[in-house]
Amino acid sequence: MLTNDFEKRSMIHPTAIIEPGATLASDVSVGAYAYIGAKVAIGAGTVVHHHATVDGLTTMGEGNEIFPYAYVGAKTHDLKHTGGEPRLTIADRNVFREYASVHLATDDGDATVIGSDNHFLAYAHVAHDCQVGNHCVMSSHAALGGHVIMHDYVIIGWDAGVHQFCKIGSYAMVGACSKLVQDVPPYMMVDGNPAVVRTINRVGLERRGFDSSAIEQVRGAYKLLYRKGLNRAQALERIEADLDVEAPVIQAILGFSQNSQRGFA
Repeated sequence: MLTNDFEKRSMIHPTAIIEPGATLASDVSVGAYAYIGAKVAIGAGTVVHHHATVDGLTTMGEGNEIFPYAYVGAKTHDLKHTGGEPRLTIADRNVFREYASVHLATDDGDATVIGSDNHFLAYAHVAHDCQVGNHCVMSSHAALGGHVIMHDYVIIGWDAGVHQFCKIGSYAMVGACSKLVQDVPPYMMVDGNPAVVRTINRVGLERRGFDSSAIEQVRGAYKLLYRKGLNRAQALERIEADLDVEAPVIQAILGFSQNSQRGFA
């Protein structure tokens, strides 16, 4: 149940600022000197620590945690912003560590979207209009440019930067200090400046329960895409001809390729 009868709740520190119009579930905890904007809605079990900010037209689900000095729901940096009501939608059980920042979308009615069970470590930044899936980790100082799409179980290493409009497939990993300017197919590991695919994310796949058969299918796709001197169209044809197109991992790679606009890293 949501309510804005804050004065009766001891979980709201007396120095916290909660603007009239904000809507918080009855068990939301708000620490000292935290700020909650007037258009914010926060779900059950969420903790907003001292000096943290949640602002803008932001809807947040259950069990999230915002650490001190994080800023969730900031106005976009995009200079094309002309007003209106851009949004930020966050699902459940996300963690935003110290000084992490997440921006609203740019245009009226559009939304930056974050799924569930993600960790955004200190100083991580999610820019306007990004779409972040579930179970992702952004390490400290990592940053997503505007309109980035990041699928499930992606890991972004420390201080890595992702260019606007890039897409990162599920279970991929971006190495620390990398500069990513093209799309990363699912299951791959990229590193460098500019980032290039180095190998498959084998350790990540094993940790997530992928069996040896699935991993070998991924390895076969990787070799065709990156080790045979083929262009992307040729490599995809060979994947369809030589590998098991019924395997979920191969279907994911082929499906991702159909939506890639910036080309593969």
